[in-house]
Amino acid sequence: AELSPQIRVNCIAPAMTKTDLSASFITTPDKENALAKKYPLKRLGCIEDISGAAMFLMTEDSDWLTGQIISVDGGLSSLRI
Repeated sequence: AELSPQIRVNCIAPAMTKTDLSASFITTPDKENALAKKYPLKRLGCIEDISGAAMFLMTEDSDWLTGQIISVDGGLSSLRI
């Protein structure tokens, strides 16, 4: 931030998201339901969940946000394990 005050660096940390890649190991509705139960929101993420966070980071609404890891994880990171 000191050397490049106009550059903001943030990242998105997604949890299990239903994609073509995850389809190779989420092969049945039972497996999907078992995984979904582990999340406070009781579902797996979808591509739109992740893209919504990315779209926010591209807007002026996030202009004062930097150095953050945005967990898009259905509340999983809020659990005390």
